[in-house]
Amino acid sequence: MPEGDDADKVREVILDRFDMSLGAGLGRLAGRVFRIGHLGHFNDLTLAGTLAGVQMGLQLAGVRIDPNGLTAALDVLRDE
Repeated sequence: MPEGDDADKVREVILDRFDMSLGAGLGRLAGRVFRIGHLGHFNDLTLAGTLAGVQMGLQLAGVRIDPNGLTAALDVLRDE
């Protein structure tokens, strides 16, 4: 996360708005990072949906991001 932004706030927004649970940063990374995990099968479409939720949550939490991140990821997934 950028300096001054709280990863736990982003996780809370994403959980509340999109019912998607992200892992917390552990130890010295608490509040500074979040983790994307999965249980079982995980494919390109699942990853695209996860990244969309993360991007929307970052924006809703007021974190300044490049809004082209999701498009770039989709380009990579499509072209593999």
